[in-house]
Amino acid sequence: IHLLRRISQEDAADGITAARASALSVLVYGGPGMLGDLARRERVAVPTMSRLVDAMVREGLASREPVEGNRRAVTVAATAHGRALMERGRARRIDRLARELAGLTPRDLATLERAVAVLRRLGRQPGDAS
Repeated sequence: IHLLRRISQEDAADGITAARASALSVLVYGGPGMLGDLARRERVAVPTMSRLVDAMVREGLASREPVEGNRRAVTVAATAHGRALMERGRARRIDRLARELAGLTPRDLATLERAVAVLRRLGRQPGDAS
């Protein structure tokens, strides 16, 4: 948790709230989606997500498009500006993590590699071959 907090300090450079950054990340790395689906993925109420999306649209980070044939449904997508912001943030976080890892001993790095392998196995769904 402490490592994640240090790395997430890099996000302040983007000037958007953590909630907006999280929702934008879902759009950038998960693709466009319906407002309700985005709310479920972020575990917030639809009105809360609607306010977040309104703010992201105002900032040019996302766009809303009505769903043809359903006046109440809205698809939300990241804009090119939103994708660029996420990629810059990702690059900063990767750079910060690399700096943190650079301070480890070769023995610690080997231990970390073994731990990553274990975590990958734990993360697999039952029945996955990979």
